[in-house]
Amino acid sequence: MNGWLIALAVSAAVFFALVALAIISPRRFVRLPFNILLSLLYRKRIFGLENLPTDGGCLVISNHVSWIDGILILWMLPRNVRFIVDGANFSSSIGTYLGNAFDTIFMMSQIKSIGRAIKAGREAIVDGDVVGVFPEGTISRTGQLQAFKPGITKIIKGTDAPVVPMWMDGMWGSIFSFSGGKFFYKWPKQFRRTLTLYIDKPVPADTPLEILRTRVQALGARATIDHRSQLPILAKGMIRVCRRRGGQMQAADSMGTEVSGREMLIRILALRRTLRREVFSDDEKYVGVLLPPSVGGVIVNIALAMDQRISANLNYTVSSDVMNHCIAEVGIKHVLTSERFLSKLDVKIDAEVILLDTLKDKVTKLDKAIAFIQATVVPASLLDRILGLSNVDGDDILTIIFTSGSTGMPKGVLLSNANISHNVDAIERAVKLDMNDTVLGVLPFFHSFGYSVTLWGAMSLGPRGIYHFNPLDSKQIGKLAEKYGVTVLLATPTFLRGYLRRVTPEQFSKLDVVVVGAEKMPAELFESFEKKFGVRPVEGYGATELSPLVSVNIPPSRSSAAHQADRVEGSVGRPLPGVSARVVSPDSGDELRAGEDGMLMVTGPNVMRGYANQEEMTGKAIQDGWYVTGDIANVDDQGFIHITGRLSRFSKIGGEMVPHVRIEEELSRLFCEGDDDETLRICVTAVPDAKKGERLIVLHVPTTKEIDDIRKGLSEAGLPNLFIPGRDGFIEVEAIPMLGTGKLDLKAAKDVAASLATSAGASDGDD
Repeated sequence: MNGWLIALAVSAAVFFALVALAIISPRRFVRLPFNILLSLLYRKRIFGLENLPTDGGCLVISNHVSWIDGILILWMLPRNVRFIVDGANFSSSIGTYLGNAFDTIFMMSQIKSIGRAIKAGREAIVDGDVVGVFPEGTISRTGQLQAFKPGITKIIKGTDAPVVPMWMDGMWGSIFSFSGGKFFYKWPKQFRRTLTLYIDKPVPADTPLEILRTRVQALGARATIDHRSQLPILAKGMIRVCRRRGGQMQAADSMGTEVSGREMLIRILALRRTLRREVFSDDEKYVGVLLPPSVGGVIVNIALAMDQRISANLNYTVSSDVMNHCIAEVGIKHVLTSERFLSKLDVKIDAEVILLDTLKDKVTKLDKAIAFIQATVVPASLLDRILGLSNVDGDDILTIIFTSGSTGMPKGVLLSNANISHNVDAIERAVKLDMNDTVLGVLPFFHSFGYSVTLWGAMSLGPRGIYHFNPLDSKQIGKLAEKYGVTVLLATPTFLRGYLRRVTPEQFSKLDVVVVGAEKMPAELFESFEKKFGVRPVEGYGATELSPLVSVNIPPSRSSAAHQADRVEGSVGRPLPGVSARVVSPDSGDELRAGEDGMLMVTGPNVMRGYANQEEMTGKAIQDGWYVTGDIANVDDQGFIHITGRLSRFSKIGGEMVPHVRIEEELSRLFCEGDDDETLRICVTAVPDAKKGERLIVLHVPTTKEIDDIRKGLSEAGLPNLFIPGRDGFIEVEAIPMLGTGKLDLKAAKDVAASLATSAGASDGDD
């Protein structure tokens, strides 16, 4: 009996002690159970804790992807953070108690309340407290960093306290994030997540808002780079997609080939076995692929990935000399192609050509039987180990993509599993591709966008892939889109012009997403395409060296934005999750303010591993982890990137930088005014000039327009006299030089201009 009394007395004492602690020191009372619970649910790591001031006031700013980000930061930091939060989320008695325990500053939606919260935050900083803000003002729906609200500059205004940028990594995918298109109501993807808090060096209170945003974004890129090993191995994902698809069609092409998910996986595995036995030596790394976008092209590329070979999709629109330069660059021994396709090309290949038509006869019954068992019976995780996919590292090279050669001889860009996997993950977040989508693959696989998205994006995320070898064949593309119910189209503005003329609205009736890149989208093309097909295209941006995606505007039908825009027409979108972009002065290297044009730099897990056998060139292209794009751009105050030109597409005339793209925009409007012809008609380039350094040249297709009227139109559009080409600078050509990827062939255009232009003639701007 005495034991029970003692136990009861101890329990009562503990109870009253906890009640007293809850009243006297709510923070300690709350921290104890929180520390225990959060330690059970999460592992924590902190980088840069020494950057957080140990005393004195400061403002900490962080990204915001989950409902409990504030709680997690309080758990991870040694100093209390007085977060400024939306008071509506803490309206209950428990919420108010918890908020008050940490001296939280509540803010309601009324203007007066917001002003009081800002004032309270400033006073807290002056008093030596750490004040915390999520400057996006809302939880990100994609993991992308959104625009920063200007309130944070008001909080710190008039103080000399520093701002400390932070990034919380690891919460995307949790039930508290918007992954999967909803909060809370989903199964957790993993137990005991590892959360990493990155803390950057403090910056002065007067640091511009857009620079603060870049600092936070750069931490996010660093976090994703550090954790790139966690990105999925795409070949594993493809196995699981094929298993889920089963007997339903997974891919088809314009040559009449249709395969189910099960059949595709069987063919891939059988081809892998046959190539290992009949063609490759054990130490053979690089394998050339000379195939158009097709079911066969998909199967070959995935079979190589499953065998840990590095595919090199060769550009079949270039000369033999250029193709053989690429082959020699990495020592390709074998090129896989088909007799039917090779017969259409006028090329001589300096490597052993393996015709898949002939190789098909060497696939044995045993190959087919083993492939069938592996594809249908063997558990996916066991199949991963059998194929060696469990040993694949994210940094292992998956493919080599040769640059377009628009400005010179192609360079071999080494892209890893993590490079491409990040792009696939990013496009899934932005465009939300799933099993219900059908992607039209018209971009060649030697184009990084075609390889990353229409090949791996479709095959590892679940959509059906429909392929055609000629992106300019509008009639056939229209038929395929109608037959298979295409929902997603990835193209260039040049391709869209053809579809406008030859594809009917009925053929694109299921189209839901159109993403364009490679060249600037003319404003009138947005309107024309939407008017005819009911879908407004969005622009994205990338480069081969960036796997290729950097940014994209979110398609209207896939948007889940709340309180912030995720699409700005005329821009190429915000950087994708895990990617950071900044604009610097080409002269000083200093980061520029919002709206100021400069050199665009990009960092993230999408940055290539380097150029093949070109260490010096790699060092010039990648500086301290940032890829120098060569593009002139600005980032607006909402974080959207605006490409204004390419450094190589500027002319220095009389000491002034003259942008070719700006002139092309006006010329396109003037040349196309009054008719429906959407083909590319003009290209601006330059030739040397003894007086002013360079002279503008306009290559244009035959036109009935008067050149004097065109020049007058440029002047009326407000272009400076220096931007207006002289009359003899307009040169008629049969067609504008284009690459097979749909981009302008800048080198060819410059060569044509040099050969046709005379050294005499009026200077720029002369009548």
